[in-house]
Amino acid sequence: MTSPSTPETVTVLRDVRPWGGERVDLHVAEGRIAAVTPHDPAVAAPSGTPAGSPTDDASGVVDGRGLLALPGLVNAHAHVDKSWWGKPWVSYGGEATTQGRIAHERAHRDELGIPGVDVTLAVLRELVRHGTTAIRTHVDVDLGLGLRGIEVVREALAALGGAVHAEIVAFPQDGVLRRPGVLDLLDAAAAAGAEHVGGLDPASIDRDPVGQLDGLFAIAERRGVGIDVHLHDGGDLGAFQVELMIDRTLRAGLQGKVNVAHGFAVGDVPASRQADLVAAMGEAGITMTTVAPIGAAPLPVHALRAAGVAVGLGTDGIRDLWSPYGTGDLLALATQLARLSRFRYDEELVTAARIASSDAARFVGRAVHDLVVGAPADVVLVDAENVPDAVVRAPRRALVVAGGRVVARDGDVLV
Repeated sequence: MTSPSTPETVTVLRDVRPWGGERVDLHVAEGRIAAVTPHDPAVAAPSGTPAGSPTDDASGVVDGRGLLALPGLVNAHAHVDKSWWGKPWVSYGGEATTQGRIAHERAHRDELGIPGVDVTLAVLRELVRHGTTAIRTHVDVDLGLGLRGIEVVREALAALGGAVHAEIVAFPQDGVLRRPGVLDLLDAAAAAGAEHVGGLDPASIDRDPVGQLDGLFAIAERRGVGIDVHLHDGGDLGAFQVELMIDRTLRAGLQGKVNVAHGFAVGDVPASRQADLVAAMGEAGITMTTVAPIGAAPLPVHALRAAGVAVGLGTDGIRDLWSPYGTGDLLALATQLARLSRFRYDEELVTAARIASSDAARFVGRAVHDLVVGAPADVVLVDAENVPDAVVRAPRRALVVAGGRVVARDGDVLV
């Protein structure tokens, strides 16, 4: 991997195939796509540089050589504050339960310097290398850390100079009500600019689902922020908590601002209850994010989207004290989502790619995130025949452009 350098500003990304369509030139101004024009093959590239490489004439014209173009990938559920990426291998330990993982992390995170700018920056650069240009990241807020984790993440993001657009969820990993003072910290985080406040298994962690949700919704109404709740509880218990969130969302008028992360219960309740639950979520404007976990009942992606429930995809933790797994490759995770959802038809595979990119705009506070005029100039080039081919193979990212700057090329990060 190369050392960081000054990313080149792009004025024209020529000869690319957005979503596998016709060859076009993407014109960029002030970090956004200003025009999309048909590519004229009669006009020679300014230089004979490799595919996806910038020209040598300092004009900002980049030759895409007919590669497939996707919007920058959107990681809708990340934990970039607590990875040990780039550090020596850390063996898995502790109990394999939610409470066991919390206890293990609290006991050992200081040994790894978590949260720390260096490890956070390392995992962010790995995300960029794989084509992610926008994230929603949960950042631990607790009585031991205060708001320091959020400060660390913001410092790491600033070091990347805008290569990653981010929204932050102030996340109470160790519970809300069972740790007096955490609600005050979440409120302070929201007042200081965190875009969302998080929750965690209101029933099984705090053992007071109404109380936890009342506290979170009060902050959201007072501060104008969103809510993003980790919900691992399955079956009827999990479904009951989703129903509580639906009710509170409608009563508070927070449609479009509440997200259920994981939401395993939505995948494992009986079909009749699932249909009612999904329909109610759609009416309340509640969204869902998944990390496509192996072993859990897959979410009914088609039914959710048909009901108007936006679905986002995220990496969850990447090599942290919860799990040694994770590479930061969201396109490979789209492959996993497609396989777990039993997607086989071309249109289904395109859906997986859209969940990982354009359709996730709302999870990072954007009105549009696509290869269209007015959208941020976030583009990923891959050598693939079409989108289904790209999803199935998750080929190497030939070029990554974020905000109109080349930030990674052929596996090398330039920020």
